[in-house]
Parts: sequence; C-alpha cells; structure tokens
Amino acid sequence: MYSNVFSWRHWLLLCLSGLFSVFAFGQQSKIHSHNDYLRKAPFWEAFANGCASIEVDVILVSEKLFVAHEQESIHQARTIENLYLQPIHQGLQTGLIADPMPFFLTVDIKSEPYETLKQLMKSVEPYQDMMYNAQHDSGLKLVVSGNRPLPQEYGDYPDYIFFDHQDVEDLGTISLDKVAMVSLPFGNYSQWGGKGRMVEEEAAVVTQVVEKVHQAGKLIRFWASPDSKSAWKALHNIGVDFINTDKPFEINSYLASLEQRYVGSTIKSEIVELNFENDEVQRQVDNVILMIGDGNGLAQLSAGMYANGNELNITNLKNVGLAKTQSADDFTTDSAAGGTALATGNKTNNRGIGVDSNGQSIENLSHILSKKGFGTGIISSDHITGATPATFYAHKKDRDMIGPISQDLYGSSLNLFIGAGKNDFLRYQNHALDSLKARGFSLLGSLDQVASSTEGKVGYFASNHGLPSIEKGRAGFLKNSTEAAISYLENRGAPFFLMVENGHIDVGGHVNDARMIVEEVIDFDQAVGAALKFASNNPNTLVIITADHETGGVTIPQGSVADNMVELEFSTDDHTGIMVPVFAFGPYSGDFSGVYENTEVFDKIMTILLKYHAKTIE
Repeated sequence: MYSNVFSWRHWLLLCLSGLFSVFAFGQQSKIHSHNDYLRKAPFWEAFANGCASIEVDVILVSEKLFVAHEQESIHQARTIENLYLQPIHQGLQTGLIADPMPFFLTVDIKSEPYETLKQLMKSVEPYQDMMYNAQHDSGLKLVVSGNRPLPQEYGDYPDYIFFDHQDVEDLGTISLDKVAMVSLPFGNYSQWGGKGRMVEEEAAVVTQVVEKVHQAGKLIRFWASPDSKSAWKALHNIGVDFINTDKPFEINSYLASLEQRYVGSTIKSEIVELNFENDEVQRQVDNVILMIGDGNGLAQLSAGMYANGNELNITNLKNVGLAKTQSADDFTTDSAAGGTALATGNKTNNRGIGVDSNGQSIENLSHILSKKGFGTGIISSDHITGATPATFYAHKKDRDMIGPISQDLYGSSLNLFIGAGKNDFLRYQNHALDSLKARGFSLLGSLDQVASSTEGKVGYFASNHGLPSIEKGRAGFLKNSTEAAISYLENRGAPFFLMVENGHIDVGGHVNDARMIVEEVIDFDQAVGAALKFASNNPNTLVIITADHETGGVTIPQGSVADNMVELEFSTDDHTGIMVPVFAFGPYSGDFSGVYENTEVFDKIMTILLKYHAKTIE
C-alpha cells in the first residue's frame, strides 16, 4: 500500500489550491472523514478534500495495529503505519503537507485501550519529528476515540495524544485540556433521517446539546448522523463543528460553495397594481411586447420570486403555459435556435440566426410587422448582435458571424434598438456604424433622448463592449430602456412590436452564480413591471413573458421565505432541455396557456394580430 500512495501525487497537486477551504457561513464547520480507511485512497482522499479529522479504526493483534473494524476484516498489509503514518511523514518531507497540519488523525480503538495505546505510542516513535509538540504548537495530533482510558487518566499521555470524549454530562467535572472534541450518538437526540427537515422539538434538543458543549469551550461531532446535503446544511447551521461523513468529496464541494449558493438580493422589483379587466378578453390587439429572460427556467423564476418577498410581477399573472425548447438538430437548444423559434415560428439548427434548418432566411416578427405599418424595436442587456436579439433582424448560419450580423442590423426595418456592443460595429472595419447612420438610424446618447425622439429610426448603444451584471452596476437599465422604448414607439402613433431581453440570467447559469441569477431575474421583472403597467393602462396591448431555454439545471433545495433567501444548486454549466414558462397579460392572454412547442409563441401572436390587422398583414 505504501508504495502506491504517491500515485496520487499529481492528482493532489491539482487539488492543493482548494485543499483547506473553511466554510465562512456562520460558524466554521469542518469535515470528519468517517471510516476513512475504507476509501480507495485512505488518507489522501480525505486530505485532498480538506477533512479536518480523519478517522482510522485500529485493532491490536500480536503487537501490530491493524486498520480494521473487526478482526475478521484484518489484512496483513493494512496497518496504521502503512496507511497513515508513513504517507503523512513522506507528505511532510516532500512538501505536499504543510505544518501546522490542518487535520488530526482520529484513532478509533476497537481493542483493549491500554495495551493498544502502548502499541500506538511505539508505532509513532519513528515519526516523533512530525508528532505534535505543545511547546511549538505544531505537528500531528492523534485523537483517541472508541475504547479509551478513564477521563482522569487523559493527562497521563504525551503531548500528541488527545481524546474524543463521549459524554456531555461530566464536562464540568473533568479536565478538558486533553479533549480535542466531544462525539455523541446522533440517534440519542433525533430520529431524523436527513430528508426534509428535523421536527422542531428534536432540532431544539440537538441545538441545546451543541450549545452545552460550546459553553464548555469544546468542539462537537455527532456520529451516526444522517449523511445527506440536507443533513450537512442543518448540522452546519446548528453549529456542529465536525460533520461526520462517508462522502468527503461531496460534502466538501457542497459546503465550500454554500455561502455563494445561499443568496438574497440587493435590489427589489416593485409590484405594479394591474387592472385585469381586459385580461383574457377578446378585443383588438395593436401592441405586442415580447419579453425574453435568456436562460430563465422555472427554478430561476422561483428563486427571484422568493428573494423578492415571495412575489414578482411575472408570478402575479393569471395565464401561464409551458414551451418545449428543442432545436431542429439537438435536444438542447442554444439561444440562436431558441430565439429563432420565437422570432420566426420555425425550428432551426443550433447556432442558426433567422434561418431554417437548411440555412435559408426566414422572415421574423419585426420584419413582417414593420412592412405593414407597425413600429418595431428590440432591447437587450447583451450585445445587440447577441444571439437572441439578432434573431429579430438578422439571417446568418452561425451566431458568431458578428461582422455580417452587424450589417444585417443596418439593413433591417427596425425602428429602434437599445443594447450593448458598439465595438461590434467598429472592429471588423466594415463601416457598419457609418452604414447604420446612412440607412437612417439616429444614434442617440441617452435613454431620455430615445423616449422623446421623433426620428423614424433610432439606436442607443449603452456601452462599447458588454454591460456589467446588476451586482457590478447595471441596475435599472432594462426597466428604463423598456419605458423609453415604449414612449418612443407609442409617440409614433402606430401599432408596435417590442422585444425585450435580459441576457444575464443565462450568464449566471453558465457560471453557476446564484446571486447573479437571483438579481438578474429581479431586474428582468422590473422591466416586466414597466411593460405590464403600460398594458394595464392601454387595453389593446398584449404582453408575453418567456425564455429561450433554461441554463444551469438549477434546483432549489432550501431557502427562507421570511428572510428572502434561497439556496440554488446546479447540475450543469450549460443549457438544458427543461420546458420554460410562458406568461401572458392582456387580450387573448388565455391563448398562451397549455404545453406547446416554442414556435407556437410566434404562431399565437400572428393569429391574434390577423384577427384585427388582416388587411395589413399578409
């Protein structure tokens, strides 16, 4: 076994940067690697995952300390020296392990304690240079658990030997200098199996025990505690110092990221008071506002709702459906194919912008409606050449053809665009920016100018490159842009179509950033609130809110409605095939309920408009 230990060397070097993360989420919880010797790489797996206590069961047989739970499972090569003392010593010599060591070795004695302890002290004699020295306050600590001497005898043992005390009633009567931690059977205090949550009475009992041990100035561990994510979080929040686990990799990954995944929001979406008198009614529709939360699945929407006081403008709507998002050539769509389905009513291959699966151009909503007298506009927190906004004006086989896509914008019939990425019209030296102006676009310097403009075609670049996230300073942009665009289009005195996209929900999903997702959903809802407020006061306006796909495979295992906090977990850093919600408000909003393909959003919009604009829409 000893000869194989350093086959893990290269793997460990990759892990070193994250070895000893301490979970700064309330108190500091540490990991106790239960029955560590049963793993494929005893010691090293626990070490690589930052375990602060590494447990090894030992049995004394013929003056040897074998690593086993019972005599029947003893293997001659598996001794405490081979599996633990020698690897730790060589790890120190090679620099893989630093001193002071961020872990101790918990030796669970399964045989008679006094003779076993004598042999343990003999076994460490060749390694005295690495054992704990009180004067220097460094070195490896051995914490004796299982069969132990009497508490009053703890002080009879060398500096490097401490004890895992297993009684909470005598803490005020014994010397605690040699007690490293107090370990208690979880089943004595709770029957909880680690799913859902503990009942309040049992949680109170466990909390009281933890507080009692802490009052004595000692750390606590429960053995035989449930070993699940729900249990880890519950024990962590209660204040348990060492969480007992057989899953060191999983718990390290979970707890190390918990602070970043359990989040609230620094912004709030004010709830608009809506007039539902014209909701669902069959009356003329002149204006359509299509709002797309890129990557905004049901979990993202739920997370934003819980963090916003358990309410969003979106979730106050009465009519909701679910859209399937598969592209023509893949189960999981990208934004280009997802946006094309919404903009044109056609499935296309991933990466395709405004083209069918054969690469042929397809008319989009903006173009169809513009030809017949509708004002048309698009807004995005992304580059205006980004995949989703581009599907409403461009026709290219690949979303990364940014130079040609920028040329399609100045050749489009849009009246309005607002977004980021001015540099996309400069960096290819194709005169795209000059062409925008030559084709009649007035490039304005502020949203106020957009709102009051009487020009036939206007554009506003909000930045030369990308816009920041809400956390980094973009708050209010999407709502203000929506209000400015509505003012501009309304002032034209004609029916209008407006698409509004938040592209940063998708970004949060890709980088697995829980706070970004929550705040971007709330930001999106602020813009939705502006659109709904207009629709509520203008009964010929239909608002549809949907997404092109879900990003991140997000779930919400826990949260607090009272505290506006939510815990997110991610199953991927890419898109998924999960259906996305479709909300609607205004005339014919009921037509958007049910389950259908994403292409039907286009079909439903066109069907409704044809009822009242058949003479102008072919």
